[in-house]
Amino acid sequence: MSEEPFDHDTFLKHASTRPGVYRMLDAKGDTLYVGKAKNLKKRLSNYFRGSGLDNKTLALVNKIQHIETTLTHSETEALLLEQNLIKDERPPYNIVLRDDKSYPYIFLSSKDSYPRFALHRGAQKEAGSYFGPFPSAGAVRESLAILQKVFRVRQCEDSYFRNRTRPCLQYQIKRCSGPCVNLTTAEDYAEDVRHSVLFIEGRNEQVTQELAERMEKLAAELRFEEAARLRDQVKDLRLIQERQYVAGEKGDVDLLALCESAGVVCVHLMLIRAGRLLGSRNFYPRYSLEDSPEEQLHAFIARYYLIEQNQFSLPRELICDHEPSEREELEAALAVVAGHKIAITSRVRGHRLKWLELARTNASHGVESKLNSKQQTLKRFNHLGAALGLDKPLLRLECFDISHSQGEATVASCVVFDQNGPLKADYRRFNIEGIQAGDDYAAMQQALRRRFLRLQKGEGKLPDLLVIDGGKGQLAQAETILAELQVQNVLLLGIAKGISRRAGQETLILGGSHRELALPVESPALHLLQHIRDEAHRFAITAHRQRRGKARTRSALEKIPGVGPKKRRDLLRHFGGQQEIRRASVEDLQRVNGISKQLAEVIYEHLHR
Repeated sequence: MSEEPFDHDTFLKHASTRPGVYRMLDAKGDTLYVGKAKNLKKRLSNYFRGSGLDNKTLALVNKIQHIETTLTHSETEALLLEQNLIKDERPPYNIVLRDDKSYPYIFLSSKDSYPRFALHRGAQKEAGSYFGPFPSAGAVRESLAILQKVFRVRQCEDSYFRNRTRPCLQYQIKRCSGPCVNLTTAEDYAEDVRHSVLFIEGRNEQVTQELAERMEKLAAELRFEEAARLRDQVKDLRLIQERQYVAGEKGDVDLLALCESAGVVCVHLMLIRAGRLLGSRNFYPRYSLEDSPEEQLHAFIARYYLIEQNQFSLPRELICDHEPSEREELEAALAVVAGHKIAITSRVRGHRLKWLELARTNASHGVESKLNSKQQTLKRFNHLGAALGLDKPLLRLECFDISHSQGEATVASCVVFDQNGPLKADYRRFNIEGIQAGDDYAAMQQALRRRFLRLQKGEGKLPDLLVIDGGKGQLAQAETILAELQVQNVLLLGIAKGISRRAGQETLILGGSHRELALPVESPALHLLQHIRDEAHRFAITAHRQRRGKARTRSALEKIPGVGPKKRRDLLRHFGGQQEIRRASVEDLQRVNGISKQLAEVIYEHLHR
């Protein structure tokens, strides 16, 4: 890994706001610390604030060279994954975990008429049931708080329970049913305990269904107060039920998702054992971009499982987002190494599909993080400058693209990159007007003219390289506009899709000479051009869809001269809708307050052209 200081500003700029787990690594790639967060970006920002950090945290931050993140569906998943990683890697800056016997459990007493729930550690000598283990005491307390809120079961000590003469505060705030002073029957309390056990065991749907059926029965018997309490229980359960995509499902499975963009390939591996997410990791293999995702996955699986990975860790099933090439041969080879049959599949449903979607999300996030790395972007800028034969470094790139649907709602995008990556504050979009529908050349001319007229007025900065998404025709439009506006010292480059229209097969055309520039598919310079082209395309399509959607939902009355918001409102209120307005005669229109005969004729003519 690099010995340069960790660029936390760039990392935080592109960090996810989703829940997940983060691993802080040193210069050797060893794990320093593992943590979890509800909001990864917000949590990680705390490590790099200007003040308020203790000495241990400062020492940790000074050693960080890289941070890896894994996104999860929920905080609970993040917590479970964090504990698995800490136990597996034992990072020096994490608190050392104890043996499994000291893990916390939920304890349910059995010797009492009104059993209590409590957190328990250590030897399990007391008579009762033990549920767990849980990854932390916080997870147990969270579960106990849910039991208090929804089922109102007691959690007080026996000595406290036996000496009550009136209900305590927990009863007053509706966190206990008051069994200490006989405010509930033993039968009702036993039912609450049974539902609590079902909830702890993960049978939430069964609990909800039973409560709903009981509620309907009580309502039919006109026992509305009791029915209302059950209604609140069902409501609370629906709110706090957190569907676990991993926990609760049986099986040993590895999931692999591959994502590729602008020359970066990321394979995200997730390990599921006994239905729980044990860990995950991003790999960035170096493949030729001419290889298909199926071929790349085949190569990764063969190397990881047959060469680098211990054979005893092989699961019985691999789930991939693309079916690897030569799948049957690969399955046979893995079976020989593992000593048991291994299935490779890419067609899954239900929870397994949720797992796969999560792996895809992490792979996509891994590619994005890699692309937005400051060191990676600077390296690509330097390679592009060398490929263009420049004496001075490139500092600013701009790329233009056009998007429309058969000429409708044409929009041009301008995206900007500097040596830190995408400069989104300088992105611009141009709504194209007054041209023939579908005329991309005229659209490009209008966008470039508007952009560089602003520059002549001192708005914005002049780019070192102007990239045009298109072939020689679009490049010629850019040359015409730059010459017309006498813009100098700007290099022009067109990037057109090749015959195969695949990544790595683009045609690069230099402005002026129209000479084609050949770059190998593994060139960082080509990857930078692909990245800015893809970003311009994404930004243009997003802007076009927004404009098209707005245009299609706009009222026909908005285009009528002399009809402002008030008159539109009066017309709609009088007739009840646009269809009725279209059916109205000129005389009918005149009956609306503020609509003269002349304006009524204008409205009628406009609606009946």
